Amino acid sequence: MLAVGTRQPRWVNEVFSDYVRRLPRGAGLILEPVAPAPGTAGGRRGRAAEAARLLGRIGVRERVVVLDPAGQALSTERFAAKLGEWRMDGRDVTFVIGGPSGLDDTVLARADFTWSLSPLTFPHGLVRVLVAEQFYRASTILAGHPYHRGAGVAKGARA
Repeated sequence: MLAVGTRQPRWVNEVFSDYVRRLPRGAGLILEPVAPAPGTAGGRRGRAAEAARLLGRIGVRERVVVLDPAGQALSTERFAAKLGEWRMDGRDVTFVIGGPSGLDDTVLARADFTWSLSPLTFPHGLVRVLVAEQFYRASTILAGHPYHRGAGVAKGARA
């Protein structure tokens, strides 16, 4: 996960780390904070500087999943199915979370998938936690673990 912002409240780091620690064997989630542009409300120039930092950390073969309010909303079960599909293609998946000014068009253009958690606006630290929890939940669904008590997707099933 690439996330713009290097300083988060302690609780964000603690909860994020807890979900990563609990992931099933074979599932991994690594957070790489990316320095925000100076004067965080940098607008277009700030987004361009952040885009350069983000794109510089993304490999050519990586699948890029960008978090953006204009993206596709997914149920937990559908996200689990997508995660299962992405794992099967053998490429690393990089989730990208922008800063307060959003993401530059160059980052959005690099996305293989654009995901919306909600039409609501969340603090960026909370988005890290939400993505980590959904990644954990989807991984447990795919592993057949009972953490998720929804209608569910059977191990290996597609929604």
